Amino acid sequence: SGFNSIGHMDTMLRRRHHIGHHKEGEEFIQNVFHVLFLLFSGKEKCNLSICWLQYEISKVLQCLQRKKNKKLKAQGRKSKKLAKNLLKTPDNRNHLSLWKLYAYLEWLLGNIDDARKVFDTALGTAGTGGLKSPQLCSLSLLYAQLEVELLESLEGAVMSRAVHILTKLAESGPYVPYSGQVLSVNVLKARKTYEHALQDYLSKTPVSNQDQVNDANQLVNLVGCYALFQYLTVGIDAAVLIYAQTLEKLEAPGPQKCENTGESFGIQNLPTALEAVTLLHTNLLRFHMKISVYPLNPLREALTEALKRYPSNQSLWRSYIHIQRKSHSASKARRFFDGVTRSTNSLEPWLFAIQAEQMRKKLIENVQRADVGEIHSTIPETGLTNRIIALFEHATQSENGTHCPLLWRMYLNFLV
Repeated sequence: SGFNSIGHMDTMLRRRHHIGHHKEGEEFIQNVFHVLFLLFSGKEKCNLSICWLQYEISKVLQCLQRKKNKKLKAQGRKSKKLAKNLLKTPDNRNHLSLWKLYAYLEWLLGNIDDARKVFDTALGTAGTGGLKSPQLCSLSLLYAQLEVELLESLEGAVMSRAVHILTKLAESGPYVPYSGQVLSVNVLKARKTYEHALQDYLSKTPVSNQDQVNDANQLVNLVGCYALFQYLTVGIDAAVLIYAQTLEKLEAPGPQKCENTGESFGIQNLPTALEAVTLLHTNLLRFHMKISVYPLNPLREALTEALKRYPSNQSLWRSYIHIQRKSHSASKARRFFDGVTRSTNSLEPWLFAIQAEQMRKKLIENVQRADVGEIHSTIPETGLTNRIIALFEHATQSENGTHCPLLWRMYLNFLV
């Protein structure tokens, strides 16, 4: 093809196979990690280990998306070996973030029981910080989210393993593995604890910048755990209410408070917290629609509001395109894309607008080429082709688009 892709360039379809992790590029990346690993110690070593394991997990996810089972087994063995070696080093042994990634890796590979053992072990050794420990909250949230994804309906969810995990987190005691039973009185106590903890966090005044970052992360984990807990024990409306209250509080204007009372509430200086809470909210709505009957409008409204505010968030755009595919009218989505591209310099809205039109084109061509007896309809869909070319033209003229190799490669690919 004239060039080797180093590492990871999985954006373009090339005939039947994607460009994946190229062998030489992969060797290069592994060498970089091995060399750096010997140079660092303490916290830096731990952060590097997390990056390395996340990179391995991204390769496992790629195999899962492509449904390459043979490759998945081989990749899984390599990734697990690395994870175990990373956890054996003295610096990393008690680091919950690494244990969390290792458990997640086992879960992705389909070893649910092994993953549960890792999660339970990590929670058991993590101490009794409860809702005040950011790492413990983050670990419990991921464990509960993965467990919830296994549920087929909300019937009996109150007795599920996810509720047990979230209840134990709120109790701030030593973690006990799930035995198939969750006591109602514990659920009631946990609800009160979550409620008070969230109120305390939202009325807190962080001192330093580092405190703000920690508090923002902790707030996101806390809101995620509380909303998921309410979702499983009360229902979707109770969970949505928590997200609504948190977003309202975080969006409250900060500077006026400083002038009037001389104090500032620091978390609204961090839009990342707002964005992360929004993402949790939309993901929960999407999941709920998958397992039960629920109107599309709340999700569509939440996504359009969020995308106006965070036009470069790829996860939100992917969700938006996913729900728009179900609708037969493209005009609403087109108007929305048009509005967002005018109001921001981000390139993501252009890329996703193009992707949405290309999906629509593919769908129409598949329908038109369906066999009808002896006749094969092969009328080209010129309207959509012209629209896509116009989008490419506008996107490449924008300031960021001119300098984006991906956009030019997509354009050339489409013209070919």
